[in-house]
Amino acid sequence: MAKAKKKDSRVPRRKEEFTYRGYTLDEVKALKLEEFVVLIPSRQRRSLKRGLSPAHQDFLSKLQSGKKQELRTHLRDFVVLPQMVGRIIHVHDGKTFQRVEIQPEMLGHYLGEFALTRHRVAHGSAGIGATRGSKYVPLK
Repeated sequence: MAKAKKKDSRVPRRKEEFTYRGYTLDEVKALKLEEFVVLIPSRQRRSLKRGLSPAHQDFLSKLQSGKKQELRTHLRDFVVLPQMVGRIIHVHDGKTFQRVEIQPEMLGHYLGEFALTRHRVAHGSAGIGATRGSKYVPLK
């Protein structure tokens, strides 16, 4: 008796089936890296055609091993590949690791696009003694 293959719970449900440049998600996942490179935008295609650095190869091998569901990385310039869909990757933003759940719409983008490095600064009001005028404000 064969078990029914369980769908990945991290991929969201949609009204219509997701397609990437005319290919369904399952078809894109079945493509080899060289075939997928042809589909992505030119900047990402160039970065993948030039070859993966040792750090990128190491991250890709960890990703394909599938031992850990969540991976941490500093590689903000890594292109989102079909093997990553449904995984959780913690991308470093310069200070902390931002949790990024990879969705099919992220294919062909860089990981760094989803972990923003700049945050809104909300300065508080000036304290007592911070300005010349506040010197004369009574404490009580």
